[in-house]
Amino acid sequence: MATRVSGRDPETGQPRTVVIQDGRISDILPGGPDDGLWLSLGLFDLQLNGFGGHDLNARPDPETVRDLATAVHESGVSRFAPTLITASHAAIIDALQAISQARDSDPLVRHAIPFVHIEGPHIAPEDGARGAHPAEHVRPPSLSEFDAWQAASGNLVGLVTMSPHWPETSAYVHGLQARGVRVALGHTSARSDQISAAVAAGAILSTHLGNGIAVTLPRHPNPIWTQLAEDRLWASFIADGHHLPPETFKAMLRAKGLERSILVSDAVALAGCAPGIYNVPIGGKVELKAAGRLEVVGTSILAGAAVSLTFGIATARRMAGLTLAEALRLATINPRMLFNLPALTVGAPADLLRFRLCEDGSLAPETVYVAGRPYPFRP
Repeated sequence: MATRVSGRDPETGQPRTVVIQDGRISDILPGGPDDGLWLSLGLFDLQLNGFGGHDLNARPDPETVRDLATAVHESGVSRFAPTLITASHAAIIDALQAISQARDSDPLVRHAIPFVHIEGPHIAPEDGARGAHPAEHVRPPSLSEFDAWQAASGNLVGLVTMSPHWPETSAYVHGLQARGVRVALGHTSARSDQISAAVAAGAILSTHLGNGIAVTLPRHPNPIWTQLAEDRLWASFIADGHHLPPETFKAMLRAKGLERSILVSDAVALAGCAPGIYNVPIGGKVELKAAGRLEVVGTSILAGAAVSLTFGIATARRMAGLTLAEALRLATINPRMLFNLPALTVGAPADLLRFRLCEDGSLAPETVYVAGRPYPFRP
């Protein structure tokens, strides 16, 4: 039996109705009931380390992954790429197997998780650029290690973030490209020629540009300028109001263009949790503040991102003066386009977000649809 979901189109402001049949979009019609709610393509988060207390980087089991998927859906996101950071070879293998088993146990989890993002372990070893990644597990890129990841997970890794300073970079990027895997650049202090060589080899994305980099940089050249100027690179941004100042975010968006920019949450496990002081595996004793800022206790150092992608969309609008449709594009259409996944069209999976637009510009999700299944929003 067909289900009809109506809401205002963010592009036009006019009501439209999406017809869902067997988990897919069977028709998109103009008009429909107008109760003041908006209807968009479902959000797709390319970088998510955890949410609601569920941590992908603390030796997860399949149940943790399934619970995480539910928490992510209830935050307003339809699909996401579980993100594993730098760790031992055994820990990465264990996490990949847990994610793979969770996908095998539930077709909706399989749909929600199209691939895994490995952020590291081939990153810059020095403080600053390395971020919160453990120094003892940073290591050079290795195709044999990558093939072991794929063997353990059933070819589940679809995106790898690395620093292009390693001598093995070009061979590694070529190898991943030949295997149908995207390569992103991040957590780096690489020279301009090293970045350019990685892009020539096939790297396609800058991971959370402006973060995962040294605190002090030369005026020029530096890794930010080089990546901003490289038209073959897309860029993802953390728009939580803490990782990038408004003027920096606005300038970076202008440089990359809305057509090559993506919003990510980069959320850690404490995202969606109550404010307070916590002890966490990465960062130690941290404080989650009411505004969503996560700091190492006693310092002003960020300990990760801790807000939802819906929060990031509203913050991006405020920081860069984006329209609703522009901000949504960065978290819906663009990440799908980079991975050749269908968007809001007949025959595509019915991944939708129905939400209320508040007076302060924030989004209040009402229902998220995952392959046609509705999940009520839980603040």
